[in-house]
Amino acid sequence: MAAVNGGTPPGCDAVCDVLVAGAGPAGCAAALALVRGGADVVLVAPAAPDRPRIGESLDPAAGPLLERLGVLGRIAHDGHAPCYGGRAAWGRDAPTEVSSVLGPYGPGLHLDRARFDTALLEAAEAAGALRRTGRIRAVERRPDHWRVATGTAGTTGTGGTFSARYVVDATGRPARLARRLGAAPGRSDRLTAVAGILAAPGGGPAGAERTSLVESTPWGWWYTAPLPDGGRVLMAVTDADLVAGTLLYDRDVWWARAQATGHVRQRITPWREPPGQLDVATAAPSCTRPAAGPGWAAVGDAAAATDPLAARGIVMALATGMEGARAILADHAGDGGALAAYARRITALHEEHLRARAVQYRREQRWDTPFWRRRHRTTG
Repeated sequence: MAAVNGGTPPGCDAVCDVLVAGAGPAGCAAALALVRGGADVVLVAPAAPDRPRIGESLDPAAGPLLERLGVLGRIAHDGHAPCYGGRAAWGRDAPTEVSSVLGPYGPGLHLDRARFDTALLEAAEAAGALRRTGRIRAVERRPDHWRVATGTAGTTGTGGTFSARYVVDATGRPARLARRLGAAPGRSDRLTAVAGILAAPGGGPAGAERTSLVESTPWGWWYTAPLPDGGRVLMAVTDADLVAGTLLYDRDVWWARAQATGHVRQRITPWREPPGQLDVATAAPSCTRPAAGPGWAAVGDAAAATDPLAARGIVMALATGMEGARAILADHAGDGGALAAYARRITALHEEHLRARAVQYRREQRWDTPFWRRRHRTTG
C-alpha cells in the first residue's frame, strides 16, 4: 500500500497509509494485520486507558486468532494463568459446569490484562507500526485522504497532524472517531457493571481454582474469576436505573450482597473486606451503524460490543480488528464493496449476538423482577 500521493499535504506533519485510533486488542490486531499487508500504520492512543482494565478470562477461541497474528507463543508464556472453563448458577440453584479442557483449542486464560495489552502493542510496534501518544482532536475528509489532528489533553505544543488514506476507530464503546464521521452507536439496553479487584490475600495466590463463575440473582447477576497473581475480579451486573435501588454503587452494600450469594460467597472466602474502590461501566451490547464507510472502519467495541455474559469481548476485538484490516486492504486493492460488506457483517454479528443473548436470559425464570421481566420481553 502506498501512502498518499504527492508527498506531505500542506498543514500536515506526517503521512501514513492508515491511522488507528486506539491501541487495545482491536487496534493492535488491526495494526498488525495492516502492517503485514504492506501498510504504513500509525497508532494513536492515550498513555494509559481511560478506565482500569479489571481483568478477564480469555476464551480458547482466541488462540487461533492470536496464532494468525503471530503472538500466541508470547501470550501463552507471559505470566497468565490457565482457565479450565466456567460454572454458572443460572436457572437453577446448583451450578452447571462447562469445561474447555477437552475443546478443540484447549484451556483458555485468566489474563493479566495490562500485560496482555502491552504484549499486543509491543508486537504491533515491532512489526513496524508507529505509536503516538494522544487522542484524535479533529478529523477532516479531503479528496484522497483524511487530515487528522492529534494531541494530549491538558498540554500544549504536543501531538501533530497526519495525512492518512484510511482511519480506523478502535476507541472502544464510545466510538469517538466513528461519531465524528457521522456513525451512530446504539445500545440495546442499560446494562451496567459494578466491578472491583480483590488483591491477592497475604500477597500470595488464593488457591488453585481456575474457573470463572456466573451466578444470577433477582436484580441481575454476579461474575467472578481468579487473576494470575492470586487476586480476583468480582463484578455485579444490573441495569443502570436499578443500581441506585440496589445500592450497588456503595462498596459495603456491594460486598454484603456478594456475601449473601450461594456460590460467589464460596469463591471470596479468603477476603474479609471489599476492594478499595469500585469501577462502574456500561455493559450493554451496542452496535455502530454503519461500522465502516469510504476510507474508514470501526473495530472492536467501537464496532460492536457484546454482553459480558457471553465472555467474548476480546475474541470479538481480535476478530473485528483483523476483519476490518482485511476490508481496508481489499478496498485499497480495488474492491469497492469491501468496507460496506464489512459493515454489514458487523451488523449481522450483532443481531446474532442479541438473539443468542435473549435465549440465555430467558433460561432464568425464577424471579419476576424488573431486571428479568425486561429480558423476558426481549425477543432479540
